[in-house]
Amino acid sequence: MVIDISKCAGCYCCFIACKDEHCGHDFPGYAAPQPMTGQFWMNLVERERGQYPRVKTAYIAVPCMHCEEANCIKQARDGAVYRRPDCIVIIDPAKAKGQRQLVDSCPYRVIYWNEESGLPQKCTFCAHLLDEGWKEPRCAEMCPAGAITFGDLDDPKSDVAQSAAANRTEALHLEYGLKESVIYINLPKKFIAGTVAYEDSDDCAPGVAVTARTAGWEQTVETDGFGDFEFEDLADNQDYTVTLTADGYEPRQFNVKTLRDMHLGVIALEKSR
Repeated sequence: MVIDISKCAGCYCCFIACKDEHCGHDFPGYAAPQPMTGQFWMNLVERERGQYPRVKTAYIAVPCMHCEEANCIKQARDGAVYRRPDCIVIIDPAKAKGQRQLVDSCPYRVIYWNEESGLPQKCTFCAHLLDEGWKEPRCAEMCPAGAITFGDLDDPKSDVAQSAAANRTEALHLEYGLKESVIYINLPKKFIAGTVAYEDSDDCAPGVAVTARTAGWEQTVETDGFGDFEFEDLADNQDYTVTLTADGYEPRQFNVKTLRDMHLGVIALEKSR
């Protein structure tokens, strides 16, 4: 599964489709019914970014990652969790009874405990539907923005393989080292933004060249019609130099460290002497 964060508008269709498919429905061998509340087999995490006056929200869909090196498989007893040949990780709803340790085995916290049935539960990629011939799980089918792509990464003609090949993909938490089968495009990184105005006229300054530099990297953008600029997808905890130049005005320079998203405020350009 490839999830493009830039396309997600936070509509919750994936979340609702998952509930519609699994709440109150028993799929023996695949999953017991999902409770109506308390479990999020397809969760939607809202990540607020930036500071006034530049604040953005990214929506990150988080299902089970169906990891190749899944901790839940290692922690399960009696083969209660297994990985199918198509890479889908299944918690056997019969064998996993009482195995509450599986909830804590997942660093992504996407395994939930069903107190009533005494059972750990999670996303199955709607394996019961795939085995009937469906091409994708309900969450992917219902996404109106096409943010969720599902299929065979080993088939270069598949949509999911082409999406992965055309973009930079990454795991949600690469540091876990689990070889996740869910990968992401456009996960939010740090940004540097600001607004430029002319001091002598107090007008916004469109078309000003703004350059950001760091070791081995440089990018130049122009301020828009409102004098705004932004550099997105920047490395964390990195030193950047931001330089502004405009004909007839003194250049300005700022040293910025991306410990967080930064808005440099209103930057006034003085006329050259």
